[in-house]
Amino acid sequence: MKRTGWVAAGLFLLVLLAQGAYARDLEVFETTLDNGLKVLLLEERKAPVLTFHVWYRVGSRNEQPGHTGLAHFMEHMMFKGTPQMGAQAFSQVIRRNGGRDNAFTSQDYTGYFVTLAADRAYLPLELEPDRMVNLLLNPDEVERERSVVMEERRLRTDDDPTSSLWEKVQATAFTVHPYGNPVIGWMEDIRKLNRGDLEAFYKTYYAPNNAVVVVVGDFNRAELLPKIQKAFGAIPRGPAPPPVRIVEPPQNGERRVTLTREDAKLPFIMAVYHAPNLTDADSYPLEVLEVILAGGKSARLHRNVVYEKQLALSAGAYYSRVSADPQAFALYASSLPGKKVEELEQALYAEVERLKTELVSPRELEKAKNQIQASFVFSQDSIFSLAQQLAAYETVAGWPHWKAYLPGIRAVTAEDVQRVAKKYLTTENRTVGVLIPGGPATGGEEPASGPQPKTEGAKP
Repeated sequence: MKRTGWVAAGLFLLVLLAQGAYARDLEVFETTLDNGLKVLLLEERKAPVLTFHVWYRVGSRNEQPGHTGLAHFMEHMMFKGTPQMGAQAFSQVIRRNGGRDNAFTSQDYTGYFVTLAADRAYLPLELEPDRMVNLLLNPDEVERERSVVMEERRLRTDDDPTSSLWEKVQATAFTVHPYGNPVIGWMEDIRKLNRGDLEAFYKTYYAPNNAVVVVVGDFNRAELLPKIQKAFGAIPRGPAPPPVRIVEPPQNGERRVTLTREDAKLPFIMAVYHAPNLTDADSYPLEVLEVILAGGKSARLHRNVVYEKQLALSAGAYYSRVSADPQAFALYASSLPGKKVEELEQALYAEVERLKTELVSPRELEKAKNQIQASFVFSQDSIFSLAQQLAAYETVAGWPHWKAYLPGIRAVTAEDVQRVAKKYLTTENRTVGVLIPGGPATGGEEPASGPQPKTEGAKP
């Protein structure tokens, strides 16, 4: 049995190394048009399809107080027509040609994509430049879509106890920075947004110099690039969007949020720590630390808190690394029936303290790094995932950080993991949220504090 295990592990590593070499050989072509539009092209001829992405460097991070939800609302309106294309016509054209399209909004960016047969590449070249400059923003469509967005918020956040807690914790952790606001926006802000707000937002952020085009798939760069230049090159450069200069001050003491919901089935707890983004070298050991804690059923949180101590139904960790500004590292767990949430909370912190006092073993460290590398490389089998990775990295910090990811992970040591655990996972840097079943429901009320899902999605 041991011999079989070692052979399997050896084969896995050989495959991983081969795939890693493949990942490093991916040739991304980069250029910037005269109007400031960044273009990234990656030829991948695995199948006769391509994915065409247009991402804008704008998300909830760019919104002002009282106008939260604008970026997400704008995403919905981008499908509501131009003088050339009526409302819903964009998606209808794509689907009639066998493709699929959609969009999503995050704290840092808004992305639009079309995936279709390679011989239909002309379609996004006709449609995307049109809605970059000619969006109608019909008042009736604005009102109809407002109702859609409000219902989306009720469904995804207000009626979901765990999402409501996450929203409250995020707003408590980020007292100054707009990362404290939900991507979908606060309900009262969504009610008040008007066509003028949307038009001003569109004119400010939907310009070629604030966008990136990423195309991955079966195409010839020498043929496609001139077509992209022709389609987008005539669009005038817009004024430089206002920069986000807000910096979240250091947290100097633990903050706590308690949410009581009668529709909650079991207690739930989360602890959020301020952490750096991908431009900081500490992001690599934090990524490894996340996998050591929560990289599957053999990872520490599941093995110790769920399986051995039997305190939780599930437990995990999440690190928001790919972001424009410093974000968060989170631990979370759902309590087993009959177990005290206080005991579960202490069990989570015990795993953190172990990381600070004991070096991770060489085997555990290598396992975590292998998991990260395998996930990153295997995700590149999908042209959509490749395009999404390139676009996300480019919009927040530049796509070369994507190329640096695997070398950065490989260089992490056990001492690095211990150091970042001591530096960031501290009581003073922690915001705790506890969901308690029972009592009056609070869904739909304006939250006083909290976090929320990373992306809000797409058109209905």
